[in-house]
Amino acid sequence: MYNQRQRRSAKAAALFRKSGPWYKVLYVQVLIAILIGILVGWLWPAVGTSSWVKALGDGFIKLIKMVIAPIIFCTVVSGISHVQDARKVGRVGVKALLYFEIVSTFALILGLVMGNLAQVGHGFAPKEDDAAVANYVKTAEAQKTVEFLLNIIPDSVVGALARGDVLQVLLFAILFGFSLMALGERGERMRGLVDDAAQAVFGVIRIVMKAAPIGAFGAMAYTIGEFGPSALGKLLGLVALFYVTAGLFVIIVLGLIARLVGFSILKFIGYIKDELLIVLGTSSSESALPQLMEKLERLGCSKAVVGLVVPTGYSFNLDGTNIYMTLATLFIAQALGVDLNFGQQLTILIVAMLTSKGASGVTGAGFVTLAATLTVVSPELVPGIAIVFSIDKFMSEVRALTNIIGNGIAAVFVSWWEGELDNVSLHAQLK
Repeated sequence: MYNQRQRRSAKAAALFRKSGPWYKVLYVQVLIAILIGILVGWLWPAVGTSSWVKALGDGFIKLIKMVIAPIIFCTVVSGISHVQDARKVGRVGVKALLYFEIVSTFALILGLVMGNLAQVGHGFAPKEDDAAVANYVKTAEAQKTVEFLLNIIPDSVVGALARGDVLQVLLFAILFGFSLMALGERGERMRGLVDDAAQAVFGVIRIVMKAAPIGAFGAMAYTIGEFGPSALGKLLGLVALFYVTAGLFVIIVLGLIARLVGFSILKFIGYIKDELLIVLGTSSSESALPQLMEKLERLGCSKAVVGLVVPTGYSFNLDGTNIYMTLATLFIAQALGVDLNFGQQLTILIVAMLTSKGASGVTGAGFVTLAATLTVVSPELVPGIAIVFSIDKFMSEVRALTNIIGNGIAAVFVSWWEGELDNVSLHAQLK
């Protein structure tokens, strides 16, 4: 056992060594860019609010928005079409998906509750653009419920992808995914093609993320220069609120699920601490996927259950991302002075549950899904993405950590639900 722990620790250390000199690590570059942006916006507000500096943040956001539609299509189609593996394990697939949706809903609701209670976005006081607000109001008034529902159906799939209409792309992706599932083995080649396309699109995201320090500098310099140093306190308030909310979710929601099965959530976290260290260093929950699956099997979970639940959970069970999206959306709305009624907050709940699918594994993907959610919930909120982008990196690690803990608990719970959990191994490993 001791030697195994040594090997895992060495693996984690090797991962960090591969990242190269500290100044080449993206996390460090973004952190330095944020600090420089704060200084420029604070000491030279005229420079921070200049059109060229503002364009750095806006340009990066446009690069992110550029790939929203293809990412949504590829990840949703891939996630749904591969659920055909659930046939091999009978009831496990249905139970896993049911568990995912229930727990994800709790995560979304907790984010909404904490966002409404804390109201950390109020007082941000951005400058209002009355003309823009009037246009949004006019558009909203013209958008009837029936027209909204009919507009979800695209006139053409190509047009929906070209316009980046998230709901239309989602509808087609869901239908296409179920169609591939029904094809069975005949759809294997197409599923492989979609999977490869998803990896290629994520490759684009990885390339775009290399410009993250420049975008972070522009967004932070403009934010501080435009709204003053007090804005920094509001942004840090959002980070703190997210950390607290994610912690509450893990300890209370996942803790209660763990207690129902018969073990402590704190002992489970200690059991996968090496995997959590890898995730912390990469900001990606997928970086520890193989090790997590091996540990869950050793913990006493059925191999068939682990093989289905964990990979599927990386597309359908993103608790940290769900919390982030509801909190960030409410923060942006409060900062921009937009009052979201109950119906709009319910829309956030529904849309976020869809756009979050497939968001794990790639640094920055949570930010992409936030952009997609805002686009659907209220177009007037989209410019507010620049407000939270500069501190998004501080929240990405917690998103990934919450996601991997949630997927580990999901595998244990479904194994227990199926009666395939070895309690002797469970308590031996978590002693």
